[in-house]
Amino acid sequence: MGTATKWIHKAVRGLRSFAYAGEGVRPRVGLALGGGFARGIAHIGVLRVLEEHEIPIDFISGTSVGALIAATYASGTPLDEMERQGFATRFSDFGRWTLSRMGMASNERLEHFLHKFTPAEFFSQMKLPLSIVATDLMTGRSVHFTDGEIGPALRASCAYPGLFLPVEYRGRILVDGFLTETVPAEAARDLGAEIVIGVHLEPGLLHSAPRNTIEVISRSFSIIQTSATQVWHSDVDVLIEPEVHHILWDEFVKTPQLVAAGEAATRAAMPRIQAALAAEPRKFPRLRNTRHLHDIE
Repeated sequence: MGTATKWIHKAVRGLRSFAYAGEGVRPRVGLALGGGFARGIAHIGVLRVLEEHEIPIDFISGTSVGALIAATYASGTPLDEMERQGFATRFSDFGRWTLSRMGMASNERLEHFLHKFTPAEFFSQMKLPLSIVATDLMTGRSVHFTDGEIGPALRASCAYPGLFLPVEYRGRILVDGFLTETVPAEAARDLGAEIVIGVHLEPGLLHSAPRNTIEVISRSFSIIQTSATQVWHSDVDVLIEPEVHHILWDEFVKTPQLVAAGEAATRAAMPRIQAALAAEPRKFPRLRNTRHLHDIE
């Protein structure tokens, strides 16, 4: 009965979306998921509450772990399965320590990790329009991947500088998308979103001393981002910020707490989300500092 009920709810949402589109009433909604290593599991809680309140998602974009969650959700993977896999995840599932002047680990395994959820390999196989954001290390500009293979784009988006090796793809040297789009709101708007719900996973600064080089690098980037102007804020209509700053980057075992934090933050933001859906969509100029996949082919 539970499966049947979920199917009926999805069918009803689909009919509503179709009806709204015909009347020109409902704005197109994009969900932009930020990065944060294990903290990204909070995105599952966000998605669960959005589904419970029948908030439509027409487009989805992701940076770093947000790209992994976005790709998994866009493929049609149930949230319960995403949560189960999140709890079981370990660094060795997507990373392999290596000796290199360019980083401490390779994330080649990430391409296969996605197949734990879906056999899909191409953007064209997604059930939702998807954009994955990476950073071009030579130009300092964002790259929005929206077609072709998902695996290389996902690896590039998750190539955290100093930890993972940069990803060479289509003549570019690419690293983590958080450097240019901490929350990929611009990517969601480029897909066609008129309303953007952004999810930011604030890392914060823990009271305990860093345990290793990875945490030194992570906290250093956190300090830079805290003091820098975050231009993505102006592209977001509703910002959701789960309380996950106390979770370490590799604490996947805290999946239940992370999911709960995402749920709580989204419930608190629901009045703002519903108000944004009822308001007149804002107009935005087109892309500022971004390259598309087709620009570099």
